[in-house]
Amino acid sequence: MKDTQGSGKSIIALVGFNEELDEIFNSCDFHNRELMHFSNGMKMVSAWLGDNLDIVAIVSLSEIMAPGGLSFVEAIKKKQRPEIPFLLIVNHFDSNLRTLALEAGITDVFRLPIKANRIEKRLNFLIENWGVLKTNSKSDKLAVKNIEFTKRLFDVFFSSMALLLLSPVFLITYILIRLESKGPAFYYSLRVGTGYRVFKFHKFRSMYVNADKRLKDLKHLNQYNINAEPLLKEEALNDALCAECQAGGRCRYPLFMDNTQLCEKDFREAKKNDANSAFIKIKNDPRITKVGNFIRNTSIDELPQLWNVLIGDMSIVGNRPLPLYEAEKLTTDKHILRFAAPAGITGLWQVEKRGKGDMSEDERLMLDNIYAQSHSFKNDIKLILKTIPALLQKENV
Repeated sequence: MKDTQGSGKSIIALVGFNEELDEIFNSCDFHNRELMHFSNGMKMVSAWLGDNLDIVAIVSLSEIMAPGGLSFVEAIKKKQRPEIPFLLIVNHFDSNLRTLALEAGITDVFRLPIKANRIEKRLNFLIENWGVLKTNSKSDKLAVKNIEFTKRLFDVFFSSMALLLLSPVFLITYILIRLESKGPAFYYSLRVGTGYRVFKFHKFRSMYVNADKRLKDLKHLNQYNINAEPLLKEEALNDALCAECQAGGRCRYPLFMDNTQLCEKDFREAKKNDANSAFIKIKNDPRITKVGNFIRNTSIDELPQLWNVLIGDMSIVGNRPLPLYEAEKLTTDKHILRFAAPAGITGLWQVEKRGKGDMSEDERLMLDNIYAQSHSFKNDIKLILKTIPALLQKENV
């Protein structure tokens, strides 16, 4: 399926579609509006900006927590594009994920398989009445407490000074990582932070490049759930496509974990009946390089997150931002409060549990919720002074 060019008409952007959905939408009557296909969200946004397209609605085939879902919505907001109807077509669906999607700015969610008449009526109604709907809509978003000016000022000052003073450490670490193993010295993973906002989380690479593929063999060592069954199947996108995806020549359900792209369909199928812990922690992890072990023990691997702090993705103190596959498990009322707090390099649970042995998942979530309810610049300073080494905390605490 190739991307098409516009012809001056109002456009409904179809992102990440397969042949089956293409046929369904082509059979609909969208009142002389043009259907334009894009293979991914980045290409759509680029064309929207570069060609000044009159896009009046977006329909994306993606799971809510995958790149074509919340991340896509966030990218559109950052580019300051006009607010238009955004529909998501998913395989996996429940009430908590639906609420999360609607709160993030997704207009509606349809679960496969879909019927042509339903999508036709819904999309035409949204486009034709969007002005009124947008004006009268009420937001019930997660109540996120605004970051104090003094806290943000401290974050900017501290991170900029630290980046300047630690630049020799950055250079030496970069060289050592490249000398020991193949692959980039830096990497980013998609993380979920304040208000379920998805952002790029930067770190020094401390593992071998195929680390995520090996995770399936190590899940039995997970300290948060010692009896856990493996979540991930062996097939990664680079190894094979399932029969359903082969028809379209690409994975329909991409899920990104660090630098590895996996098939979300396989991921979800493997964990469908699984009740594993949301958090993953492995002692003496064999995926870690020698340099990686050193920079983890000294927290040097976390230093690139100072850039996240500087640009406002995170704060120095806050609740740790979570990978997409962990955050997806925490959408219930019991857990959602932790996402009302700023995302941070270090936080209450790291300080409280440092040197006191392993903690349970419930303990960690409880401390995250407590921080969300009481966070302030004054309390952050107390946390920093209480345990200075926690300021640049290791990921595997």
